[in-house]
Amino acid sequence: MSFITRFAPSPTGYLHLGHAYSALTAYQAAKHAGGRFILRIEDIDFTRCRPQYEAAIYEDLAWLGLKWEAPVRRQSEHMADYQAALEGLRARGLIYRCFKTRKEVLDAIASAPHGPAEVFTSAPLPTAEEDRRLVAGEPYAWRLSLAAAKHELGAAFDDLSFVEEGKGVIPARPQTAGDVVLARKDAGVAYHLAVVVDDALQGISHVIRGEDLAEAAHIQRLIQALLGLPTPVYRHHPLLLGPDGKRLAKRDKAETLRELRAAGVSADALKARLAKGITGPFPSYS
Repeated sequence: MSFITRFAPSPTGYLHLGHAYSALTAYQAAKHAGGRFILRIEDIDFTRCRPQYEAAIYEDLAWLGLKWEAPVRRQSEHMADYQAALEGLRARGLIYRCFKTRKEVLDAIASAPHGPAEVFTSAPLPTAEEDRRLVAGEPYAWRLSLAAAKHELGAAFDDLSFVEEGKGVIPARPQTAGDVVLARKDAGVAYHLAVVVDDALQGISHVIRGEDLAEAAHIQRLIQALLGLPTPVYRHHPLLLGPDGKRLAKRDKAETLRELRAAGVSADALKARLAKGITGPFPSYS
């Protein structure tokens, strides 16, 4: 099997050290295997993605010395692929319209009859009620029905698994995610569906990403099974942590590669530091 992996950032902010670590991990794995490294831009969040952040991704990765294949797949240019997959699931009764707000979903989880539930599950509304809400123009999300998926797959549902490098075969537990959102009326497709479709279309054999996304593999394995798509090998690497012991994140204003570069840090110096596999508090370069 040929080795094909990818780095798939969202242009919702500037890349930081955690992104560099993940991108370099995937890139070096591809080089070591004599395989291919693909860059994908996951820009389906139209409310947060910005052209300047996308341009900065290319600049930052080139500064790090990474090379990738062209053209780069931008999710916003391939919505028809995701809609086709969504329509296939809808035609088989595997997804349903959910009109609950975020607060209503949280309330439903908290008020589960046998104590607070860990995840949200529901069912389609009666046809008349759904039609009334549609006519009224109420927003909704398309949710994957775990109950319908389990019925469709039968015994195969409980046998779902994937390979995690270093750990072997992992039983998939999609039930831990509940009825996940696959698309929204006004915001288009959601992450889980888009990433599964893209990985299949691009022939990704190995998904190398941070351990914060390890749980995502379980529901994505179910979606792969429902769509008849191949399952890649997964490697979820440790995360870099900041001085406060928390994982680096855009929302916490983690030091960006642009800032490090402006402070005079060389790409070689940064890569040498990251090559040590540091996952504890990361010292500042500034």
